[in-house]
Amino acid sequence: MDATRFLVVIADDYGIGPETSRGILELAARNLITGTVLIVNSLYAEDAVRAWRQSGCNLEMGWHPCLTLDRPCAPARRVPSLLDRTGQLLPLRRFLARLYLHQICPQQIEIELHAQYDRFLELIGHAPRLVNSHQHISLFPPIGSILRRVLRARGAPLPYLRRVREPWTMLGRIRGAQKKRTLLTLLGRLEARHQAYEGFPGNDWLAGITDPPWVRDPDFFARWLTRIPGRIVELACHPGRRDPTLIGRDCTEQDGMVQRRIEELRLLQQPNFLDACRQAGFTLVSASELLARQTGRIAHAA
Repeated sequence: MDATRFLVVIADDYGIGPETSRGILELAARNLITGTVLIVNSLYAEDAVRAWRQSGCNLEMGWHPCLTLDRPCAPARRVPSLLDRTGQLLPLRRFLARLYLHQICPQQIEIELHAQYDRFLELIGHAPRLVNSHQHISLFPPIGSILRRVLRARGAPLPYLRRVREPWTMLGRIRGAQKKRTLLTLLGRLEARHQAYEGFPGNDWLAGITDPPWVRDPDFFARWLTRIPGRIVELACHPGRRDPTLIGRDCTEQDGMVQRRIEELRLLQQPNFLDACRQAGFTLVSASELLARQTGRIAHAA
């Protein structure tokens, strides 16, 4: 690789709902994102994969392990500690409460992640080259170590695995969700060390974490990209069209999350997004392209 800075732009939550997936495909058609990650246990995953194939766009499809939405891929009798009384996976707050009360069985997490990996293979046809977890759940021990063990056990080349961390200076320079971002960075720095030690490729820094009110700023993404350091940066985003199927599953009518996706879609479509990428010296790449560049560099050095 040369001295160029690389930007991996990942739209999370593909397949979570039909209008969310439609918005992501619209961005892919304009080459504004470089990858997305599929929630394989979503009610809408199969239809979303069909739409992705029919679109013909060159969009890398990764895996978005999910423990907090819809039904599990594993049989319910094998993962009862992960489920509520209706057989649904627990929402995030209840999941974390159970996790820290030691009421979640780690072996059942591993069973479910293996089942989701198998579902990804069934839907996509090959191992994921890009992985990050829904709602950053893999930052909470012992989930990160379980996910890494699942990925190593599959024998495929290790995928690009998101490192959820940002420079401390960015917490003051970029407004919005500072408490949330501080917690995620504290957890993410520890997890990133484990990822690097085990040989998982990933980004230097992550940009884009925030809460709904802050994406109304027309310069939100531009401000991140012109200020964040690092050679390999990932921009995490959650774009989509208005998607009522998310209400009651991933959000409420009052928390602003549906509108946040609409705002992020709009911001990514603005000319100042690509202008900010160029001004910061970024070349947009997919995770697979980045891995190929790194592999080529290693082979050339040898």
